[in-house]
Amino acid sequence: MLVYFYRTALLEERVPEGISLLLMPPKKSITLTEAELRLMKILWERGESAVTDLVAAMPDGETLAYNSVLTTVRILEQKGYVDHRQEGRAFVYRPCVAENEASRSEVKHVLSRFFGNSRERLLLSLLGDEEISPEELQRLKEAINSAPEDGLEGA
Repeated sequence: MLVYFYRTALLEERVPEGISLLLMPPKKSITLTEAELRLMKILWERGESAVTDLVAAMPDGETLAYNSVLTTVRILEQKGYVDHRQEGRAFVYRPCVAENEASRSEVKHVLSRFFGNSRERLLLSLLGDEEISPEELQRLKEAINSAPEDGLEGA
């Protein structure tokens, strides 16, 4: 009998005799929570870090307890955003999703969810925002004018 599962250490230890597992990589979550994003930003900036390093690197006023950071980084690992290696008794975590890849994923999610995949509706929403500065508006105009007529590659 062949059974498909997402990889977990506990699962691999509890496989009954006669059952073959085909382990699939963890699904990447579409979005990051605020706490997950804070830790990812630290990892993108610092690179490999132990949980104690992540706790120490939290910005003033945003400190988290060791157990909260450990729980969050484990969730990030389950989501496929980080992985770890063991160094002595500690686990050292590193990002396995680049910051630009994560931000593109977030934008695509918002585009799909709120704007029906219409870049035009998204841009019109941004342009209707009274907080847009003249400099931002000028950069947007320049970006649109310099875009190829047949669309942006990979967009």
